[in-house]
Amino acid sequence: MSMLEEFKKFAMRGNVVDLAVGVVIGGAFGKIVSSLVDQVIMPPIGWLTGGIDFSQLKWVLKPADPATKTAEVAIQYGAFINTVITFLIIAFVIFLMVKAINRLSRREEAKPAVPPDVVLLTEIRDLLKARQ
Repeated sequence: MSMLEEFKKFAMRGNVVDLAVGVVIGGAFGKIVSSLVDQVIMPPIGWLTGGIDFSQLKWVLKPADPATKTAEVAIQYGAFINTVITFLIIAFVIFLMVKAINRLSRREEAKPAVPPDVVLLTEIRDLLKARQ
């Protein structure tokens, strides 16, 4: 088996294709959640905190110097706060989705399956009734 055939077999397995679809959807989902955090959740939080824009919060270690053309050195902890909030929202939404999926799968498992011998006995009974 050639290397190309092995790769094709590997790439076309169901798990790899499912994973690829998950990555693409996950990337789009990340953009949606980022928009939700940046444009819906953070503005009211900033308003409640007196107009503070978390993304602009930073601790300047060395200010920029236009004379020597050196850039500012700063720890941008506000961007970190935004990232943590985004992560918490994504984690919570995924938790809700997994919980809903688990609830649906438990409902399917809860349905009692008719044992095959009961089905067979029912068929035999019906055949005997039909003979009489």
